[in-house]
Amino acid sequence: MPPRRPRALLAVLTVVLGAALTACGDTGSLAGAGPTQVAVSPARLWPKLTPASSPAYDIDEVEREVVKGVSVPGDDLRKVDPAEIVRAEIAAHPDRYKAGGKSGETFPDTARLVRDACGQGPERGRCPVLKPYYRDLTGDGHDDLALGFRLLPGPMTAVRVYTVDRHRLVQIMKWEDAVSAVEVAGRSLVLSSPSDLARYEYRLEWTWDPDQKAMLLTHDEMVRTGSGVRPGHPARKPSSSPAPSPSASGSASPSASGSAGER
Repeated sequence: MPPRRPRALLAVLTVVLGAALTACGDTGSLAGAGPTQVAVSPARLWPKLTPASSPAYDIDEVEREVVKGVSVPGDDLRKVDPAEIVRAEIAAHPDRYKAGGKSGETFPDTARLVRDACGQGPERGRCPVLKPYYRDLTGDGHDDLALGFRLLPGPMTAVRVYTVDRHRLVQIMKWEDAVSAVEVAGRSLVLSSPSDLARYEYRLEWTWDPDQKAMLLTHDEMVRTGSGVRPGHPARKPSSSPAPSPSASGSASPSASGSAGER
């Protein structure tokens, strides 16, 4: 035999139920949202197509390199001169930074100005090195360095990300392109670059990968923007490889956007 409920509780439930039924007839009652769209599952095209076993283009998915000749006092990246890091890259890849170099596109003005105009620090005078930003992008509890510098002559900007591993300065990301903006989102850098198509831009997301111990290009898309102006910019082409990227191949700079803000 079920337990008997107190009369007072039954009275309360009756009042609440009556109020609920009355509310259903009010103008604020729930309304149907219409028919639900039918879910469409993915359909595989050309199922007999032989799967590719290797990439068609070398886009340098993993850019991890120990920087030679630059020490990190106390493993603190804030104690390293950003211009010194750029000078080390120029010394390691001289053909890219001298006129008539064999690497194709060259940036001799960058080498000259880093040598002659960066004595007062980044973004002082004609120094092409941009303001450095420090964020924990690797998740180890220590700040990493996002560094940008202008590739001159021309409108392109280089972006590099560095961390400290075993007391060594290690480059974990490298990209170059015309740049609209750069944002930090968690363990990712989101780089925006202009497109030849009016009202669209390229957006690339680079994210730290603990297995590769580098930042990988995890998202690459073309997105619509609110601007109707067709921006001018150099043709998108790879900066560190002769083969074209499927949809983008350049780089960006953390100083190109205020959204990355210095901590």
